[in-house]
Amino acid sequence: MLHKFTFENSKIVMDIYSGAIHIVDDIVYEMVDDFMESTREEIINKYSKKYDKESVIGAIDEIQALIDNDLLFTDDVYKDIITEYKNRNPVVKALCLHVAHDCNLACQYCFAEEGEYNGPKGLMNFEVGKAAIDLLVKSSGNRHNLEVDFFGGEPLMNFGLVKDLVEYARSIEKEANKNFRFTITTNGVLLDEDKQKYINENMSNVVLSLDGRPEVNDKMRHTIGGKGSYDLIVPKFKSLVDNRGDKDYFVRGTFTRNNLDFSKDVMHLVDLGFNEVSVEPVVAPLDMPYALQEEDIDDICLEYESLARQILKRKKEGKDFNFFHFAIDLSQGPCAYKRLAGCGMGTEYLAVTPEGDLYPCHQFVGTEEFIMGNVFDGVTKPEIASEFASCHVYTKPKCAKCWAKFYCSGGCVANAYHEHDDIFEVYDIGCELQKKRIECAIGIQAEMLDD
Repeated sequence: MLHKFTFENSKIVMDIYSGAIHIVDDIVYEMVDDFMESTREEIINKYSKKYDKESVIGAIDEIQALIDNDLLFTDDVYKDIITEYKNRNPVVKALCLHVAHDCNLACQYCFAEEGEYNGPKGLMNFEVGKAAIDLLVKSSGNRHNLEVDFFGGEPLMNFGLVKDLVEYARSIEKEANKNFRFTITTNGVLLDEDKQKYINENMSNVVLSLDGRPEVNDKMRHTIGGKGSYDLIVPKFKSLVDNRGDKDYFVRGTFTRNNLDFSKDVMHLVDLGFNEVSVEPVVAPLDMPYALQEEDIDDICLEYESLARQILKRKKEGKDFNFFHFAIDLSQGPCAYKRLAGCGMGTEYLAVTPEGDLYPCHQFVGTEEFIMGNVFDGVTKPEIASEFASCHVYTKPKCAKCWAKFYCSGGCVANAYHEHDDIFEVYDIGCELQKKRIECAIGIQAEMLDD
């Protein structure tokens, strides 16, 4: 399977199963479509009408050399991995701890219903949190590195518990032969100096929620009383990042139909001094006024191209920054299993509610048919885990012929379910946008090589 596209001055041919990416000239770019369907003589006759015969023969030899070296028109090696993948025994390596089902903002697009997840407000207690940490240790097998994400709602509303759970996990990790890596996601309202200091000392990563320009952020991310949050949180975020050193963080925003010119929001965040940025498309019911529509796809794709050009320009000026959705490692990339199934929700990754219920991920919380068990008894519905384990690019019909499947791993299962009530479906708008992001990401790297 091949995919080809152009970006700026680069003509790019991707061999999907080998992962090889080729920057080619005009003649190879045109000719490659005919190569497996036509004879050598037919190709020479066809292209000698437009290019000189010597160049045509050289291009044929170049393509044939790539084929001979298993870099073009390669067989599907991933099918051989499916049996191994099905027979694996996955261990839980990450938990998303919902320490607060409550929030001090009222963001219009919040999938968590302002932090309550279609249920009552609540704060996790230490008993539940400790049991969750113990379950992670018990369920992680021989895996050494474990991830714990503090999530909400707004986790700073239960920050005392966050600190208690970090302390507890650190107290057992040596004996358990584990290493905990903590992440916290915050809207910043309660982010005072003491919390900033603690987070910078103890969190391996921190996610800071901010949508971009003041008018864009404050339209969707406002207080319960209706006041904008931009002026309140930006100074705190800048202070935290300025004192974070080389530890990971990223500013995560959401764009909606209200700001299809979202590249301006990305660049606004960068100009504020944030060099790790993710501004992502909203996923919402189509009847919401801010929801993205199918008719918006072309405009959004053009906006991604515009953003990619701005990133490329800054890279060439030595003003590099990381846009999360354009970050692709072409030298190694994720393992084969991750290429097949993505984040591992329901098997390697679980979400925990304040009451201790287990869900496949945070986006399924509140949908009761997906309760898998609880932190005290463990997974009591293994059939749910089995269903998620069988969800990968070879069990999703729409992924079968898609060139992007090993880059997106079939897309977000939760988004697909919320659109189609079927985890083996795909989120259609998301698929189109993901393909454009992949092209932009690869195009940027191709242009940097050619520079």
